[in-house]
Amino acid sequence: MTVDRILPTDEARDLLDLATELADRELAPKVTAYEERAEFPREVLRTLGRAGLLGLPYPEQYGGAAQPYEVYLQVLEILASRWLAVAEAVSVHTLSCYPLAQFGTDEQRKLLPDMIGGELLGAYCLTEPQGGSDAAALTTRAARDGDGYVLTGTKAWITHARVADFYTVFCRTGGPGPKGISCLLADRATPGIVPQAAERTMGLRSSPVAQIAFDGARVPAERLIGAEGTGFTIAMSALDSGRLGIAACAVGLAQAALDYAVDYARQRRQFGRAIIDFQGLGFILADHATQISAARALTLAAARLRDAGRPYATEAAKAKLFATDVAMRVTTDAVQVLGGAGYVADHPVERYMREAKVLQIVEGTNQIQRVVISRALAKG
Repeated sequence: MTVDRILPTDEARDLLDLATELADRELAPKVTAYEERAEFPREVLRTLGRAGLLGLPYPEQYGGAAQPYEVYLQVLEILASRWLAVAEAVSVHTLSCYPLAQFGTDEQRKLLPDMIGGELLGAYCLTEPQGGSDAAALTTRAARDGDGYVLTGTKAWITHARVADFYTVFCRTGGPGPKGISCLLADRATPGIVPQAAERTMGLRSSPVAQIAFDGARVPAERLIGAEGTGFTIAMSALDSGRLGIAACAVGLAQAALDYAVDYARQRRQFGRAIIDFQGLGFILADHATQISAARALTLAAARLRDAGRPYATEAAKAKLFATDVAMRVTTDAVQVLGGAGYVADHPVERYMREAKVLQIVEGTNQIQRVVISRALAKG
């Protein structure tokens, strides 16, 4: 199904055309083999970086493209419709660069060109084994020691843990609660940073997720992003943007599942006609087409608030909640449309369904999104 998009500039349309071309040439032909091998497509990310697609929302002076978030999210959607793990990698990398880009000093930002150009890949290190949704309770500690910090603790469920070149690490430099948290930018090669074995996940198998142990890793003091004690604010600000990235990924995945199911239903014949002509099935697909359009509109509306410099955190939570729930419904029903064929790996819909589940969990579970939205309602 062709998506009719209203874009702010001709340059934005060219970017989406480029993203489509790269997705068709570099992503779609490779996804099945890489997912089967559980192999991370590092060179694909470098290709996207060299094409300028890893720095879309960042300023040109740092090698970015200075594009509105609404354009960046539509690029993510296109990538996700071909290979979710790659789109998620772009979203996570963009999230990992955000604290430095938004809160770093001019001297620190000299690192940005290599980061957003794709030569260096990032990981966002917030979640811990005992602290997922309750991020303010994190226990990874950074003790000041002379001209640096000594990091001790463990992070969990870290995307790119085993392949990243730098880690944006949220750690405790003060007392309990959110005011004791700070943000450090650590190099992967730092002694004492030890990525653990990759988790065995049900989906996104080409995206390595693992724990990271920090065993007395020494990080220079000049790698502190923002002031001590501002890390929690930085983390939550980054997540507002990251949730929009996940929402866009969900829209792209859902669109891919719908398109595949519709194409199958047009060709599959039973009782003398195409199965899409049976109302029971046709109405399911109609509902899904409507829900995907609504998810896309909600996501882009939140992005436009962000681009206008207006508060958007609650709208980002709504977009992430709605879009990922839609992706779960659409991918599950796509399997049903294909029947027995949908349950085997000859068709991608079984992979789409496995992948959709994680989108309801990452960047804050959908239950946490409901907490964010309900608290905003309570405040009035």
